[in-house]
Amino acid sequence: MRLHSLVRPKSNKTKKKRLGRGIGSGVGGHTVGRGQKGQKSRSGHSIPVGFEGGQVPLYKKLPKLGGFKNPTSKKIISISLVKLNLFEDGGKVVPQDLVKKGVIKKVPKDGVKILANGNLHRKLELEGFLVTKQAKKLIEKSGSKINEAF
Repeated sequence: MRLHSLVRPKSNKTKKKRLGRGIGSGVGGHTVGRGQKGQKSRSGHSIPVGFEGGQVPLYKKLPKLGGFKNPTSKKIISISLVKLNLFEDGGKVVPQDLVKKGVIKKVPKDGVKILANGNLHRKLELEGFLVTKQAKKLIEKSGSKINEAF
């Protein structure tokens, strides 16, 4: 077998449908598959990509839909004081331990804040948390120690 003797299989390429070649062709006659009137029925029609009939196109709307993202906002996850009762007495707790226990999915870069919801019944050593004033009072009341993150 040589390159010049190769023959293309008949099923490989279908012939292009020829429009407008008379009624007997199946695609001829009056409108030739282009519908009735309108821009697309005329000869030489071409519509630019993204054209929406005079309506403001999507690509022009998208920059306006973005909104505003505050560059100085902080990503802080807040947890209830009650959640710390999962840990054993006398243990040291850091934000990564909350991920291991399944309390939070991941530690955000700006930290985890403890809110004063409920009471703490364990004596723990907390390190690397942000704390509200009321939560700090409740933590110290339970006999736990806290080293805040700033």
